[in-house]
Amino acid sequence: MHKSAVLAASAALGLAFTYAGSVYSAPSIYPVDTARFLAGSRFDFKVEFDGKVNEKDVRVLINGKPAESVLGGKPGFVSEESGVGASAILLRGAHLAPGKYTVTAEAPDGRAEAKWDVYGTAGKPRARSVILLIADGLSVGLRTAARLLSKGVTNGKYNGALAMDDMPHMALLGTCSVDSIAADSANTASAYMTGHKSSVNALGVYCDRTKDPFDDPRQENITEILRRVGKRSVGVVTDAEIEDATPAAVYGHTRRRAEKAALVEQLYNLKPEVILGGGSAYFMPKSTPGSKRKDDKDFIREFRDSGYTVVSTKAELRDALTKKTGRLLGLFHTGNMDGHLDRAILKKNTVSRFPDQPDLTDSMEAALSVLSQNPNGFFLMVEAGLVDKFSHPLDWERAVYDTIMFDHVVAQAKKYCEKHPDTLLIVTGDHTHTISVIGTVDDTKPGDDMRDKVGVYQHAGYPNYKDADGDGYPDTPDVSKRLAVFFGAFPDYYETFRPHMEGTNVPAIKDENGRYVANQAYKDVPGAILRVGNLPHNESQGVHSIDDLVVTAQGPNSEAFHGFMNSTEVFRIIAEAMNLGSK
Repeated sequence: MHKSAVLAASAALGLAFTYAGSVYSAPSIYPVDTARFLAGSRFDFKVEFDGKVNEKDVRVLINGKPAESVLGGKPGFVSEESGVGASAILLRGAHLAPGKYTVTAEAPDGRAEAKWDVYGTAGKPRARSVILLIADGLSVGLRTAARLLSKGVTNGKYNGALAMDDMPHMALLGTCSVDSIAADSANTASAYMTGHKSSVNALGVYCDRTKDPFDDPRQENITEILRRVGKRSVGVVTDAEIEDATPAAVYGHTRRRAEKAALVEQLYNLKPEVILGGGSAYFMPKSTPGSKRKDDKDFIREFRDSGYTVVSTKAELRDALTKKTGRLLGLFHTGNMDGHLDRAILKKNTVSRFPDQPDLTDSMEAALSVLSQNPNGFFLMVEAGLVDKFSHPLDWERAVYDTIMFDHVVAQAKKYCEKHPDTLLIVTGDHTHTISVIGTVDDTKPGDDMRDKVGVYQHAGYPNYKDADGDGYPDTPDVSKRLAVFFGAFPDYYETFRPHMEGTNVPAIKDENGRYVANQAYKDVPGAILRVGNLPHNESQGVHSIDDLVVTAQGPNSEAFHGFMNSTEVFRIIAEAMNLGSK
């Protein structure tokens, strides 16, 4: 076979191969093959070649035409990328009209092809505003447990539905990433905010081969698009750190989600009108106790000087709303905030240090109050981030209490939509966890073996949680007959079959060999049993699952949610509702 034929065949298969003693591989094209994205949205176009090549030996065509004639600019040629020793071409801020595109890249080291589907939007906007509610890690098991605890069951029928249950349109979402079937919150949330898939730990970029976490090919996010094409306001609300993966996807670009100090700078550059959450440690200069910055930048002062009302407690948040502020920054914790179970009932974890943290419903009310002042509408993302933070350490009670809190936020949003029917409301998670309700645990059963107190099938019966004040939360999770809830992916740990009233569960700790082993602190809890993990020994907690997500929706264009969809379709439906592809 001729060398060129071997090159073409191997490129079509996406494989590296050897010819006459040399190793060849297909170039890498970004956006990637199968990308489906919004017309007019800005993106960085890059082709990476396997080795050093001469510019005259490179040919990049889009639909058979030179790339510069299609992309609106000529890609620059990089003879040798820093730290890589190979060539590339790069064009920042490219954009395309609607259509089908085939990109081919040819060089002496190989040939590659990528197909893109670029869609547009037409007509007047159907939705003035969009509210996207995300419970991080919202599995079906969490929804089920929240309904059981919050509503209860009588004679096989639930005594009520969750707010998220009663929405007219529903679909399943697939969350796989560019580099793995398993995803994290960074790339799953980025899919919602950009319409592009990405890689694990990446926010708003395609991960290239360079080491710099900020030079990767960017994908324009929802905040940047709204700043460019319209006059709508933007709100970002979470009970995790505001620099954490899901909220950061609304405004950030980096291949490494841990770059939280830099993400604060990116947040400041875009200046969403509402910013509420934890993570103040990355806003404060290094001289301030508790700061996690390595420089003297004071972003709390910078935001205040830019016209933001800055608050740090629930009381201050309420006071700010009486003043009709147009820009609001609320930072209620140096790290992740405390969950509802600790704040309202147990007073554990860090509640003593931060005693006046708002509930997510308080933050939702504040966000709507500020954003609704804009007659042009808004985009609001609200994340119940602690659902995930508690699912990882297998602390299902805390995760479920925060799922109930999230559902109260859904109820708030639905009430807002009743008065503002031009609002698209979307409710979902960003990935799932391996959590399931399998029955009950009954302390009144005889014996000391807690496994024998687990009831399944007809032996499960009903739990005996109480909600005396009718707020939708059980008064305590520590009842004599409670749900039996287990995770399917876990490290070595001691299963106690009881709620962790002392503080968040810590299932595994590192031993002298650097392997995670069961935390001995729980060994002597009566009836505790050692569960040998099914995860690698370098995992200290439970991990995400690849199970499909449930998404429910109502309002303009919500009928587009149906069947099974890729997670990037959430962005498309938002873009169509707001007509973001018209410019």
